[in-house]
Amino acid sequence: MLGIILLSSCDFKDENKSTSTSDAKLVELDFWSFWGGGGRKKVIEDIINDFNNSQNKIKVTHKYQPWGDIWTKSLAAVSAGNPPDIIIQDINSVSQRAAAQQNTNLKGYMTEDIGSTFYPQLWETVLYEGEPYGIPFNTDTRVIFYNKKIFKEKGLTKSDIPKTWKEMEKIAKKLDIKKEDNFERIGFYPLWNIETDTWAINGDSGRGWFDDSGNVTINTAEKVETLEWIMDWKEYYGTETIEHYEAEFGSGVSDPFLSGLVAMRSDNINYFTNINESAPDDFEFGVFELPERKSGTGHWTWGGGFVVEIPYGAAHPKESYEFIKYLTSEKVQMKFGEKSFDIMANQNANINLVKGDSLSEDGKMIYKMADQAFSKTILTPVPLATPGFNTTLQAKIDDVLLKGKEPKKTLDEAQKIIEEMSKK
Repeated sequence: MLGIILLSSCDFKDENKSTSTSDAKLVELDFWSFWGGGGRKKVIEDIINDFNNSQNKIKVTHKYQPWGDIWTKSLAAVSAGNPPDIIIQDINSVSQRAAAQQNTNLKGYMTEDIGSTFYPQLWETVLYEGEPYGIPFNTDTRVIFYNKKIFKEKGLTKSDIPKTWKEMEKIAKKLDIKKEDNFERIGFYPLWNIETDTWAINGDSGRGWFDDSGNVTINTAEKVETLEWIMDWKEYYGTETIEHYEAEFGSGVSDPFLSGLVAMRSDNINYFTNINESAPDDFEFGVFELPERKSGTGHWTWGGGFVVEIPYGAAHPKESYEFIKYLTSEKVQMKFGEKSFDIMANQNANINLVKGDSLSEDGKMIYKMADQAFSKTILTPVPLATPGFNTTLQAKIDDVLLKGKEPKKTLDEAQKIIEEMSKK
């Protein structure tokens, strides 16, 4: 079984002597994550070493599991009765695992109320029937990165940053370079590096595919308008142009945004790490919130993230929680965030990174924007009644985006199908 209790060398002594505190048993914990390379791997191993050296009762060992495999392996281990002691898990499916008895209720191990430490929507997401089954670790949010040099080239300043969809269209077209039928530079295209789901939330004033009561809200007038808006962009640039540029994203220095072929791109805020690694030395950029559908509807966006959980049946939940509490403390969260540029779940950690002197001015700008955007960031926990809804919904969205089907009719169909799924 994982999480073996080992005797320290101090336990080998005269049986007639009393046991001192230095002879206490050492609890070994297996910690699974998918951080197997780069800055995240180094910083998490540094954090674990710091924890192990800070006390003599618990020893944590980090085990890398590849992305995707980690969760199937964990499920198999839980079923077999030999799970890891601690694991990094997806934040939007905590309740699914709690309902299926795959993670551990942490309430009995908590000696203080720590919920207020985290961004409210993160803490809400880890609760099942009002009790925590994980502790938020890190998160993200979608924003717009823009090329300052291209803005200056067109006489645009910070005051010209688009605040609404119409302004975004106007600025993007001003930044385009088109010769005959070919776009040599594209101002903006909404579906590069961001999901339709995010724009649906943005366009519908922060409402996802389900409302707070669990009602299906797929075919609202605002979401229909959102899909129509996206299709207008697609028609404007053309499928061939979009696919050509799309194939280049994520390819280091040839990334169209970093090479100046795209003036604005939407992305998770820790795209900043790509800029640090691959952008030219003279590259100048800024960030701003997703524009509103129209003035007053809100700069809503979407976020995901990860939690630290104790799998159901883990051998040492009390000691595991001690490490989780350390991992999500303010100073440790700051240390991880400084190296990863993830938004940390501990709100004060992000704020202190902005105020401190450990980051560059660009780094501070990123964390300031992250904290600002997170007030309008929506998480979308998977509904217990319809765990497989997204596959059905995505197929319908693809009918619109790839096959050109009419948005309203298609979303009406999706609404009906998923309502029936929910009833069953």
